[in-house]
Amino acid sequence: MGYRGLRECVTDLERTGQLIRIEQEIDANLEAAEIQRRVYQAGGPAVYFANVRGCRFPMVSNLFGTIDRTRYIFRDALRAVNHLVELKVDPTQFWKHPWRYRDVPFSLLHMLPRSCSRGPIMQNRIQLEDLPQLKSWPDDGGPFVTLPQVYTESPRRGGLMNSNLGMYRIQLAGNDYQPNRQIGLHYQIHRSIGVHHAEAIEKGEPLKVNVFVGGAPAMTLSAVMPLPEGLSELTFAGALSKRAIRMVRNPGGLPIYADADFCISGWVDPEQLLPEGPFGDHLGYYSLKHPFPVMNVEAVYHRNDAIWPFTVVGRPPQEDTAFGAIIHEITGPAIPSVIPGVHQVHAVDAAGVHPLLLAVGSERYTPYDQQRKPQEILTNANAILGQGQLSLAKYLMIVAREDNPELDAEEIDDFLSHLLERIDWRRDLHFQTCTTIDTLDYSGTGFNMGSKVVMAAAGPVTRELATEIPGDFSLPDGFTAPRLCHPGILAVHAPRFVEGNQDLRQFCAALNSSHPLNRFPLVVLVDDSDFTAASLNNFLWTVFTRSNPASDIDGIDAFTEQKHWGCRGALVIDARIKPHHAPPLVEDPEITRRVDQLGAPGGPLHGII
Repeated sequence: MGYRGLRECVTDLERTGQLIRIEQEIDANLEAAEIQRRVYQAGGPAVYFANVRGCRFPMVSNLFGTIDRTRYIFRDALRAVNHLVELKVDPTQFWKHPWRYRDVPFSLLHMLPRSCSRGPIMQNRIQLEDLPQLKSWPDDGGPFVTLPQVYTESPRRGGLMNSNLGMYRIQLAGNDYQPNRQIGLHYQIHRSIGVHHAEAIEKGEPLKVNVFVGGAPAMTLSAVMPLPEGLSELTFAGALSKRAIRMVRNPGGLPIYADADFCISGWVDPEQLLPEGPFGDHLGYYSLKHPFPVMNVEAVYHRNDAIWPFTVVGRPPQEDTAFGAIIHEITGPAIPSVIPGVHQVHAVDAAGVHPLLLAVGSERYTPYDQQRKPQEILTNANAILGQGQLSLAKYLMIVAREDNPELDAEEIDDFLSHLLERIDWRRDLHFQTCTTIDTLDYSGTGFNMGSKVVMAAAGPVTRELATEIPGDFSLPDGFTAPRLCHPGILAVHAPRFVEGNQDLRQFCAALNSSHPLNRFPLVVLVDDSDFTAASLNNFLWTVFTRSNPASDIDGIDAFTEQKHWGCRGALVIDARIKPHHAPPLVEDPEITRRVDQLGAPGGPLHGII
């Protein structure tokens, strides 16, 4: 059976050599977070912090730090959950292969949450200030809960099966929050909690909220699982832990997860907002201070043997990369049944997830045509951009499976080559302007505001991608250091961006379609071309987190015809840092030196970092 609680998981990981203990006193202010980042980058074990400065509770991090460890944690249930997904795709398979799916009826039983009268979570009550005050980055606005399970129920319908469990960050203190009485509740657009909040506002009543921390790892993963609206995450957590989730009845309030390590219980005033943030987020930049809902705290509970789990987000890859990987393993096979005609969608972690999607669709509208061109894959693209959190994508690159049935969207090098060999910039760019983008993305025109572009490629190879920079290469004044990022992709060092400047337009206007630069179908203007070209991850992060398609895409020999924009030469993306962008995340040098000492000979992390 799966783990009932977090301590069972920690004990098992330690027994199997997948977790280390640090007995030395560690500060939750910056130090624990940097340890986590360093251990994760080294591919190291989970880390148990036995002695947290000024706090009675131990902490644990990096539980999901590798995909192998994540699979191990859920080893008892992954096969059964995968079988559920297979039957979602094709229910008739159950009757064709009943022995293969013999575990499905038991999974269905575990999916029903169970109401109970008591549980370990109710054993103790404390104050907010007694919790670990984890701060991850120097300019964070205060301590945060980084692995919260935020539980709400529909104010209209109520009940466990009309609930939502989401991972929305919680600011425990700082800014204008009343100490021990108020915390910040930050949720991004297109999150299911917003539906419940909207219902509460419509009814003019507070939204009851419980924040669980810890418990079975299945609850943590379920909180980030992109389930269809209206499907309770408690059901998925039950299937993944192979035991029904127990919820303690709480007269006058929401049910409380019986096996959680901690619970913060309270309510959100429908009319109250307070500044939340800044917070170093998973795009690799700070999300800045903005008004967000305030949770008024009524009680804080913890079980006797409570452990505080945490993670740290920042420029990918980080521990949440494993979340994305296991989610893709579980839900990827269901994509064709959810979005007809789409075979694969890959949210690129290195680009911050939402900024870049790669997709493989179908091109069957006119199979009798001698030459394929994007038709059905444009319909596929619209379907993708209308699907849940995929709608937050900023760049969507989509190709036709018929051109290469073996193409895998997770093989990013191959995918980029396939697209660039075929795409026609005169025809195959499709923009959406003045629309919504990810809350954490500051490349757009305002908070939650920006644009999107679909790049669609179908048909035969039309160009050979250049792999060398010609010796006779010349660039407009001020533009230097061309560097090859990938076959067909060139990074060019550009002058520092100044608000209102026309560098992008002037660069494109100074070149014509016969210029050697056009041997590279994609050119990016950047602040540091050496850094951008040093690795594929650097290219993906720089270009897709620092550009807004509508304002930062131009091209050589560009034109607008019947409101369609295209270019006859190379496409050019301005991926420089702009004044309105959020600052990137940088560690505190003094904290870095302290963590270095932990990795020195004799230190608890020697041989790991």
